[in-house]
Amino acid sequence: MAQEPSTAATTYSPPPPLTGGKLIAGTVALSLATFMNVLDSSIANVSLPAISGDLGVSINQGTWVITSFGVANAISVPLTGWLTQRFGAVRLFTLSVLMFVLASWLCGFAPSIEWLIAFRIIQGMVAGPMIPLSQALLLASYPQSKAGTALAMWSMTTLVAPVTGPLLGGWITDNMTWPWIFYINIPVGIGAAFVTWRIFAKRETPIRKLPIDTIGLGLLVLWVGSLQIMLDKGKELDWFESTQIQMLGLTALVGFVVFVIWELKQDHPVVDIRLFGGRNFVLGALALSVAYCLFFGNVVLVPMWLQQYMGYTATAAGMAMAPVGLLAIVLSPLVGKNVSRVDTRALSTVAFLGFALVLWMRSCFTTEADMTTILIPTVLQGAAIAFFFIPLSAISLSGLPPEKIPSASGLSNFCRITAGAMGTSVVTTIWDDRATLHHAHLVEHITQTDPGATQAIHGLTQLGMTMQQALGVINRLIDQQAFTRSADDIFLASAYLFLLLVPLIWFARPVKGAAVDAGGAH
Repeated sequence: MAQEPSTAATTYSPPPPLTGGKLIAGTVALSLATFMNVLDSSIANVSLPAISGDLGVSINQGTWVITSFGVANAISVPLTGWLTQRFGAVRLFTLSVLMFVLASWLCGFAPSIEWLIAFRIIQGMVAGPMIPLSQALLLASYPQSKAGTALAMWSMTTLVAPVTGPLLGGWITDNMTWPWIFYINIPVGIGAAFVTWRIFAKRETPIRKLPIDTIGLGLLVLWVGSLQIMLDKGKELDWFESTQIQMLGLTALVGFVVFVIWELKQDHPVVDIRLFGGRNFVLGALALSVAYCLFFGNVVLVPMWLQQYMGYTATAAGMAMAPVGLLAIVLSPLVGKNVSRVDTRALSTVAFLGFALVLWMRSCFTTEADMTTILIPTVLQGAAIAFFFIPLSAISLSGLPPEKIPSASGLSNFCRITAGAMGTSVVTTIWDDRATLHHAHLVEHITQTDPGATQAIHGLTQLGMTMQQALGVINRLIDQQAFTRSADDIFLASAYLFLLLVPLIWFARPVKGAAVDAGGAH
C-alpha cells in the first residue's frame, strides 16, 4: 500500500465525506477513543491517595502517575506528523488505540510504583497521535461546510471526560480496586479500534518515507525528562542543595539549548522551532501553556486537599469535581459557531477572567467549606473552559500556510501538555512548602501555658484520650488549617496569573475566519 512520495503527491485526493450510518458510527468510534484518552488523564486524580497507599509511597511520589503520562504524551505528540506520513493516518490511529489498550492492561497489573510509572510512560507515548488524528479523520468525514459542527461534536467528548473521570475514578476506588480505572479502557478501546478500521481502512492517507530526526528526538527526551524528574524529586531532595538536582537542572538547560540549535539547522526537524517566529503562534502557545499549567495544577490539587484534609472519600471528591464540564458542554457549541465572527482575543479574555474568578472564589475556602461552597466555582469553571481551547488554538494557528498547520498544532500541544505535567509537580511542591510555613506560624504561640491549648488538651483527655492522642488530634487540626491556607495561597496566586494573561493575548493580531477549521483538523 506504500507509495513513493512523488506518486502519492500526484495521485492522492481526499475521499468524499461519509454519509448515513457510517458517518454516525465513525464519529462515535473516533469520539470514544478520544474520550478514553482524555478520561485517563483525569480519572487517576481522585485515585492518587488509594494508589499511593496501596503501593506504599507518598502522595508526592504518587503524582508521578499523572506527570509521567503527561510528559510521555507531550514528547510523542510532535512525532504525529512524521508517523502519519510513514504509516498512514488510519493505520497509525488504530495501532495507537490498540497499544493504549495494552498499556492500560499493564498499568492495572503493575506490582509497584516503578512499574506503574513505566507503563504509564508507555501509555502516554502511544496516546500522543490519538487526539490529533481523531480530529483529522473526523473532519475528513464531514463536508467542509459542516467542519465547525464536526469540531464542536468532537469537543463534547473532551468535555464529558473530565466530568466522568472524577466520578468514575472515585466510585471505582471506593467500591472496587484502583486497577479497574485502567481496565475499563480495554472494552472501549477494542470497540473503537474495530469500528474505526472497518469504516476508515479504505480512506487511508498517502504514505511517504521521510527521514526521522533521531538526534532531535533524543535531545527532546533528554531535556524534557530531566526537567520533569528535577521538578518531581526537588522537594524530596531539598532542591539545589542536592547534587542530583543540580545535575538534572544542568542537563535540562544544556539539553534544551543544544536541542534548539540543532532543530533550527534541520530540514526535517522533530519540532519546528521556527514557528515561534510568528507573533500569533508564540503568544497563543505561551498563553495556552501557562493557562493550562495553572488549570491542570489546580485540578490535581483540589481532590488531594478534599481527600487528605477535608475527610472526603474518593467518590465524594469526584462528585465535587465532576460538574466542571456541565457549562462547558452547554456553551462549547455556541463558542464554536461564533468563533469565526467574534474576535478570538475577546473570547480568550472571557476564559481568563472566568478562571481568575473561579480561583479567587476557591482562595476563600476554609476548613468549614461545605459541598455547595466547593461546587459553585467548579460549575462556573466549566464556562471558562468553553471559551478556552478553541479561541486560543485559533490564535496560535492563524496566518500559517496549510503545510505548516500539522507541525504548529503538534508543537502547540507539546507545549500545553508539558506545561500541564510540570504544573502538577510545581503546585504539589508549593502546597507542601506553604503548608509547612503556615504550620509553623500556627504553632508558634502554642505553649504549655497557652489557655486555648490547655483547654483543648483538657477537653480531649476528658473524652478518654491519652496526652499523646490529644496532641495528635490537635496537630491534625493544625495540619488541616495549614494545608487549607496553603491551597488558598495557590488559588489566589493562580487567579492573579490568569489576570496577567489578559493583556498578553491582546498583543496578538485579531483573528476571524477559517483558522479554527484548519486548526481543528490537527
